[in-house]
Amino acid sequence: MKKDSPIGVFDSGVGGSSIWQEIHKLLPFENIIYLADSKNAPYGNKSSEEITLLSIKNVEKLIALGCKIIVVACNTATTNAITTLRKKYNIPIIGIEPAIKPAALQTTSKSIGILATKGTLSSILFSKTTEELRKDISVIEIIGEGLVSLIEAGNLDGPEIVELLKKHTKPMIDANVDYVVLGCSHYPYIIPQLQKILPENVKIIDSGEAVARQTKTVLQSLSLLREENTQPKLQFFTNAETDTLKFLLKEYSEMISVEKKAF
Repeated sequence: MKKDSPIGVFDSGVGGSSIWQEIHKLLPFENIIYLADSKNAPYGNKSSEEITLLSIKNVEKLIALGCKIIVVACNTATTNAITTLRKKYNIPIIGIEPAIKPAALQTTSKSIGILATKGTLSSILFSKTTEELRKDISVIEIIGEGLVSLIEAGNLDGPEIVELLKKHTKPMIDANVDYVVLGCSHYPYIIPQLQKILPENVKIIDSGEAVARQTKTVLQSLSLLREENTQPKLQFFTNAETDTLKFLLKEYSEMISVEKKAF
């Protein structure tokens, strides 16, 4: 594996670009290839077997493109497929899980909310991860039904998504949560809307920074960090339309290439 080899990132669509932004911010000189499997989004309502097969397809594409490490920038893919992926491939694979632990440790109301996909909330890994925490606190799990499709369409602040968010957050507000954990990499894009709806004291947590730090740690340990002050190649491939990716990443438009590609 070479230092100049790219970091590979994949998600069930455009949402994992929120994770990409954190990785690029922390590792600005790294080459990165991002796969947006928007054709098959959302993963959250698929079976565990389907999610695993789609994840295998994405990993094999990134390996074929010469990636040195793979970031699964999708909570649903991580909680359903990461164990299989790590057994199957001899390449470092970083996963993303809802940041429940920091919320559970910091809550003063002893009540936290989790907004995630059905695929994440119903997974065995999620159940194991949260089992111990539930002894001391109340965990309000909400399936973010309909959110991924709207975000994939670039609808981040229309009346439809606002109404959905009001509906999804009501049980959390009623339960007096003081932390809301985002369990889907698409959801950071709707934090501004959530902040308008949730009470001021409620803090929102996502996993982006933690994933970026872990990616850096693993690359450092393998002496695979790219030389600094070198121009990175930042490529985005999607198997659907490119418009939403370009819209979400408009501040990076001069640095990145976005291309429609079958995979």
